[in-house]
Amino acid sequence: MILSRFPFPLEKGDKLRAYHQLKELSKHYSITLIATTDEAIKKDSIEEIRKYCKTIYIIKLNKISIAFNLLLQFLTNKPFQTGYFFSSKNKARIKSIIKDLKPDHIFCQLIRVTEYVKNYHDCPKTIDYMDALSKGMERRALKAPFYSKWIFEMEATRLMEYERKIFDYFEHHIMISEQDKNYILHPDRKNILCIPNGVDNKFFEKISIKKDAEIVFVGNLSYAPNIEASQFLIQKILPYFINKNPDFKLLISGASPSFIIKKLCKENNNIELTGWIKDIRTSYARGKIFVAPMMIGTGMQNKLIEAMAMGIPCITSTLANNAINGIDQQSIIVANTEEEYILAIESLLTDEAFYNKIAKGGQNLVKTNYNWESTTQKLVDLISKS
Repeated sequence: MILSRFPFPLEKGDKLRAYHQLKELSKHYSITLIATTDEAIKKDSIEEIRKYCKTIYIIKLNKISIAFNLLLQFLTNKPFQTGYFFSSKNKARIKSIIKDLKPDHIFCQLIRVTEYVKNYHDCPKTIDYMDALSKGMERRALKAPFYSKWIFEMEATRLMEYERKIFDYFEHHIMISEQDKNYILHPDRKNILCIPNGVDNKFFEKISIKKDAEIVFVGNLSYAPNIEASQFLIQKILPYFINKNPDFKLLISGASPSFIIKKLCKENNNIELTGWIKDIRTSYARGKIFVAPMMIGTGMQNKLIEAMAMGIPCITSTLANNAINGIDQQSIIVANTEEEYILAIESLLTDEAFYNKIAKGGQNLVKTNYNWESTTQKLVDLISKS
């Protein structure tokens, strides 16, 4: 199993998916984990992952090497994302590990690490695209300022071509959602197996915490789609409700808040910014409503299915709901404009019966469709048949 990040702690979506897949796969297979990293990994994080692995190799990414490789990408047509996580030295090390190991199967999460093994053909390989990274970059390019638009457009084009080309180097291909599957421009994309994310059963455990925030948003706060969603809540939604209720509160939680989020939150006494929370359920539980105005990005939003699992009614965009398949006005509320978000929030806060209906409907949707054991079983079956 080759990852671009060490899969613990669980502050990013790719880590969450890798951790739970690793946990479930370890029930069936002996796993050797190879994880690249550009940061120091704490001992307790390694010990947590060691429970599920026969062997762990941590491949360090040197900052100078990263900078050099990113510059080098201007001379190629490969995505900058693959350049960031690649080095010839690390490729030689991984090649040596695989040569000695002689694995029965190789699993790569994201195209970021595919350069390391794309030409190895002594066993079947599976790539987890996760999301259509090219589409996410294309959406970022549409909203980027003029001075940076060109680099996003370049990366979107490179990612699109790379996603298509790398398909033929792997025997098996998986993805989180049908929506993103259709953005992989390969003639055989219909053969991509969709394996959605899940929710740990612990998220269904009731937590007794006072709900002291009318709306809550959770996510990796250095990730562009989450930054934009936070700005929308702070600048477009919150002022309306503060005018009606001066005590109205917005809670924002997540790792690595960007400068702009810190600045906006510091300027507004109606916002609480917590940063990283060890048990993120405490942040979900404090909110009466979970609002995720996702306008760019791709894939399934773990934050939504986690909030729904805890019985918190959710409001989100069509873009985010397409991956979850919630039924509008039954298990979720879909909104796409400032006015629609405001109306949805007001409806939930003023109509207890409607609030309970959406909360219960969302929780039932997650219980029925999204748990890690059943979703990862699809991956177990795919590997066992290869």
